[in-house]
Amino acid sequence: MKSELEREEFRRSILEALEDKDTFVEFGDPLESEMILNMGPQHPATHGVLRLLIRLDGETVVRAIPDIGYLHRGYEKLAEACTYHEFIPHTDRLDYLSPISNNVAYVLAVEKLLGIEAPPRAQYIRVIGAELARLASHLVWLGSMTMDVGALTVLLWTFREREKIQDIWDILTGVRFTTSFARIGGIAQDMTDECAAMIKEFIEQFPEKLGEVERLLNKNRIFIDRIDGVGYLSREDALAMSASGPVLRASGVDRDLRRDEPYLVYSELDFEVPVFDGGDSLSRYYVRLNEMRQSVKIIRQALEKMPEGPIRANEPKQVLPGKERIYTKMEELIHDFMLINFGIDPPVGEVYHAIESSKGELGFYIMSDGTGRPWRMKIRAPSFMNIQVLPIMLRGQMVSDVVAIIGSVDPVMGEADK
Repeated sequence: MKSELEREEFRRSILEALEDKDTFVEFGDPLESEMILNMGPQHPATHGVLRLLIRLDGETVVRAIPDIGYLHRGYEKLAEACTYHEFIPHTDRLDYLSPISNNVAYVLAVEKLLGIEAPPRAQYIRVIGAELARLASHLVWLGSMTMDVGALTVLLWTFREREKIQDIWDILTGVRFTTSFARIGGIAQDMTDECAAMIKEFIEQFPEKLGEVERLLNKNRIFIDRIDGVGYLSREDALAMSASGPVLRASGVDRDLRRDEPYLVYSELDFEVPVFDGGDSLSRYYVRLNEMRQSVKIIRQALEKMPEGPIRANEPKQVLPGKERIYTKMEELIHDFMLINFGIDPPVGEVYHAIESSKGELGFYIMSDGTGRPWRMKIRAPSFMNIQVLPIMLRGQMVSDVVAIIGSVDPVMGEADK
């Protein structure tokens, strides 16, 4: 038996960790009736180094506190020491499941600061890359979330399809994973006929592969019972906690930046925004499945409508020239040297630009002091914002449902610990 002094010291350490003494007064002595459980930060179902501090009454979650920051990334501060071009590869490492989306969001913010726009062909290729990234991210979510609740076969199927997307990225960007594909004023390289053919082949066969997953899961009693009614988030709470993306749309809020605040060429493309009002993990599952079908629709239209033309804006003092011109033209060589070593010459001011990434609203807020490096940068990371809703979703749920709820939110801790 512990002494009274040991009990008091233990009680104080728990109170300090949870930072809320009133809760313990309401629910009584945690040492007698409740248990404190650390889930993570090293846990396979937390989708990264996320720590959840959970109070349990039996097997029921009384309260949960997400604890983030274990990656110690500091990308917002790191941006102050990088030129605007140098920071592009760092965006790959935010939501590393959809690197092209991160590239696009960042360069759109810089282009807004500079007052320039990428050529139409580059914008269409960016859309295709961003939607392929959405598919790749949702496939990883689908496989890992279903594995968390016991369906291992789906993980193998979804990673098979993701491998096909990464093979496309290899041809499109030169690498399979961290692409660094977008450039300020355009893209790194043009899409070849070989790459376009690979994309067409992929989107033709993908709906049937997705249908296989749906036939396996949608009428599976075990799977549906694990997520139906689990992790409820009301419309009001989703808005109050600044949720976005599938988490927000699964709570009945019809919000998608691709349609509501169009960027690139999304206003020229026809697609629907899936919205469900269940607010539970099942609704979030349905939203993402329908989003994948819409992404295929967007990619098909973009391939059909994509025009010929340049892939970089004609802004020599702000946009890196192509390598073939750097090696053959003196003026382009000088511009490349100045941009690489000293950065662009932006106006003094501040901008914010956001896109609809696979996780939600991914935005970059940039403050410029007129030098070649950002004076300040703030990243509006959807994984960081969506993790805020976990205490609401987890309250009153069974401890066995925690992994399913985390999976339905789909956080990537590289983005949350920005």
